[in-house]
Amino acid sequence: MNLPALPPSTCDVLVVGAGPAGSACAQWLARQGLQVVLVDQHDFPRDKVCGDGLIPDAHHALQRLGVLAEVMAQAQPASHVGCIGGLGGRVDVPGQLAVLPRRQLDDILKRAAERAGARFFAPWRFEAPLLDGEGDAAPVVGARLKSTTAGLHEVRARWVVLATGAVPRALMAAGLCTRHTPSGVALRGYVHHPGLVGRVTALEVVWHKQLRKGYGWIFPCPGGMFNIGVGLAHSHGRQVAGRATMEDVNLREMMAAFGRIHAPAGELLAHGTSQGDWKGAPLRCSLEGARFSRAGLLVTGEAAGSTYAFTGEGIGKAMETGILAAEALLAGAAEPEAATRARYEATLAALKPRFDLYERANKVNDHPWLADLLIWRANRSPRILQRMAGVLEETGNPGNLVSLRGLTRLFLPIR
Repeated sequence: MNLPALPPSTCDVLVVGAGPAGSACAQWLARQGLQVVLVDQHDFPRDKVCGDGLIPDAHHALQRLGVLAEVMAQAQPASHVGCIGGLGGRVDVPGQLAVLPRRQLDDILKRAAERAGARFFAPWRFEAPLLDGEGDAAPVVGARLKSTTAGLHEVRARWVVLATGAVPRALMAAGLCTRHTPSGVALRGYVHHPGLVGRVTALEVVWHKQLRKGYGWIFPCPGGMFNIGVGLAHSHGRQVAGRATMEDVNLREMMAAFGRIHAPAGELLAHGTSQGDWKGAPLRCSLEGARFSRAGLLVTGEAAGSTYAFTGEGIGKAMETGILAAEALLAGAAEPEAATRARYEATLAALKPRFDLYERANKVNDHPWLADLLIWRANRSPRILQRMAGVLEETGNPGNLVSLRGLTRLFLPIR
């Protein structure tokens, strides 16, 4: 039996989770000479359920981390998001885009953190924080980690950063989870279909009433592979006996409906070759569902809710929040611990209004006819198309497109 290497018993910062947020945070800290230990519950490279789309904010973060060229050498580039409505209308929104499976992307980011000086150990799972005292106010001074083969191991650190993704287990153990249910759920698979290469070149997103207040996507990957999936926002909005529970929706049935209403999806499902299992995953969105810190510990990435509700995009914002956590720790090196936490929480609070705007834009998922209206107008108005491109580039307000004022403007004379 091969036992995993033991992480050192002490370090400056222990980062738990080596996805985009954790690896970005670990690299940023290690660049400045801090002793950083990065752990993950899986050996790398490993699969991760995701749409794999890299939109402009992800490109910007990858550039800051110094790995954009390495990522783009392996990724499938794209120049548009194809927005498709239930009535068959389509508009291609331009942007800086690419697709790279998370198995490859996350490994690139993890290796970049190691090159910067972070030490990586796997498989180690976060079991509980180490506390200097008792109760919720007790400072975190490290973490108890567990391996299925090597048992328990303690690492003491000046700071612990939780970048553990959408599954709330670690948040619950740390006493920071304020919502156990996810914001949304998704199902995706990889399908090989060389016949669609050159025919599906944009990141296609489809809204249709048969998708039950959700959406479907097809993203072209390198090598004739396609990432196809369906997502459901506000998946756990139903109340049963006072508890939030999942809507009465079957994601596999949604996928079958996607194949019926969108011809490329139907062709992939009927004639493509599935690569591996179809996998589902929760989403944590809108910077909600968790406290962002406690003494000695910060929460970042999707554990903090860094995914946009309307688009389901989370890779770029995960890296961005990971860098923000690192910057707060670096800036607060000579300050009281409470000042570091306040600085980090303030940076997330500054992001929150944009996340709220994406929540407003979720009306398109609730009312697919809005997508048909926007697509129809964007095909006749460069101004509307430019506003949609601004949403993709984060220079525009997604909520305004579906506000009462925004809808009214859609009926103004075309220009």
